[in-house]
Amino acid sequence: MIRLAQTSDLEAVNTLLRQVLAVHHAGRPDLFRAVGKKYDDAELLEIFANPETPVFVYEDDGKVLGYAFCVIKKEGSGSLMPITTLYVDDLCVLEEARGRHIGKSLFEYVKEFAREQGCHNITLHVWECNPIAKAFYATLGLQPQYTSLELIV
Repeated sequence: MIRLAQTSDLEAVNTLLRQVLAVHHAGRPDLFRAVGKKYDDAELLEIFANPETPVFVYEDDGKVLGYAFCVIKKEGSGSLMPITTLYVDDLCVLEEARGRHIGKSLFEYVKEFAREQGCHNITLHVWECNPIAKAFYATLGLQPQYTSLELIV
């Protein structure tokens, strides 16, 4: 079952956030801390309560096995067309539940939600140090929109 996150999902979401951090820290320890999480509990509860930042969880037999953090963005100014974008801020499946198509199910749910909201597109960022995620998103039909470059000085 896929549904909106609730207060009672806080610890399960925290577990997933820590798993995401571990992947990012392994790939870019110069940017990501070894321990911590992207949001503290108060921030998570605010995100859960905000209709502009829906968090969908995949639940099976009472256990949260994955999530998709989303942000509805109204974009367009100057030379950009006015569009509504659904930005996927984070998508994660519990490590021991991977390979069961939970990520694909979450993304398909998010895609239908975006259509219902009248969104023009879905965007997300993938770190170059995460080739598994890059390959996963490619199988779902996502294509690069632009490239962000860096030079470490």
